[in-house]
Formats: sequence, structure tokens, C-alpha cells
Amino acid sequence: ALPVYVARRRMMKMEPPRIYLPEENVEWAERLLKVWQQLDRGRMVCELIGVKAGQEIEISRDHVVTVFPTRHTVPSVGYVVWQRRKKLKPQYITLTGNEIRDLRMSGEEVTHEVRTPLVCYTGDTAPPGIDNYPPVFEAKILITEITFFRPEHRKEKIYKFGHMHLDDIIERADKFHNELIIAMHFSTRYATNQIERAVMKRIPQQLKDRIRLWL
Repeated sequence: ALPVYVARRRMMKMEPPRIYLPEENVEWAERLLKVWQQLDRGRMVCELIGVKAGQEIEISRDHVVTVFPTRHTVPSVGYVVWQRRKKLKPQYITLTGNEIRDLRMSGEEVTHEVRTPLVCYTGDTAPPGIDNYPPVFEAKILITEITFFRPEHRKEKIYKFGHMHLDDIIERADKFHNELIIAMHFSTRYATNQIERAVMKRIPQQLKDRIRLWL
């Protein structure tokens, strides 16, 4: 997917992309792009930026991205995009405009930062990747995986390879406060209509109006 994304931007004459990925994977991604460049006979120009869990990336004055750990077979992370706003501190709400101005001029910090999680992307992950970072369940839009959905799929094997089962979503139904949940990365061994029927039949009612399948 990475070489295709870079190549498409080149074909569309767009600026080279800036791509964030786990710092342990940067060297391997660079090798992949070099090999693809030889096959494609076209330059794979992009900026690869290694990140680690706990890091924050400022993308604009009003938005910041936090990086959190996920669980996969290779080093992996998820991302949450936050909207940040400056709001008056509660203790100053009853003051007049002039009083607030005077406090500011005296060097007093009268505002505090308030963050709202807008979008969360987990990528491929086993359940600990969502359980260990509460904002996953609070983001307005959550994009996460449901690779397996059939009852006979063995959980221990699924988790070993860093994925989730539909049961994992069902068991956590009450935790999801997201306005929209986009489920992706379904196993390609099943047809689209099979996946849709099986998943929507079992999804709890409180999630049905909020979940969309990316098939």
C-alpha cells in the first residue's frame, strides 16, 4: 500500500507525502520503496518520519496527533487526532472583560487547553491496542479492524497474529462512545455479502446505527 500511495501522488503531481510510521519500521519502509522504485522505474519521493508511543505531533494550531501503542506481529502504533481549544479557566468565568484583560496584562494565564478526540485510527491490532488507550472509545470517529468474525475462528491464533474478532467488539459494546465506527481489514477469504450479513446480524443494537463496514 505504501508504494502505491506514493506513486499515485506522484502521478497526480501532488507534493511528496509526509508519512508517519513506527520508528523501528522506517529502515524497512525505505528498503521497500527503493525496490519498488526499481520495479516501477519511477522515483518514490516521500518523507518517512519515525514515531513512538507517547509522542505528540502538531499538525496545525488547532489540531495535534497523539501516538499510542497497539499490538501486532511487527512494531505498530495507532493515532488520535485531537482538536484543541483555549477556554477560560473556571475560576475566571464570572469576571468582566476588563478584569480578564488586566489579569492577562499582569502575566496571569487565564485560559487552559481543552482537547476533543476527533478521529482515532488503530490499524491492525489485537484487543490490548484498544483496551489500553481510553481515547479510542471516545473519539468521534473510530477506524479499527475486525479481521475475523466466524465462531470457529480460534481467538488464541487471532491474537497471536495481532488481530481482532467480532466477539471483541461485541464484548466491549458499552464502551464505545464514538459517533461513528468504521470497521475494516476483514479477511479476504470471505465474500463481501458474507461479511456484511454475518457482522450486522450479531452487532448489538446500540452499535448498529453507528457502525459502517469498510469492505
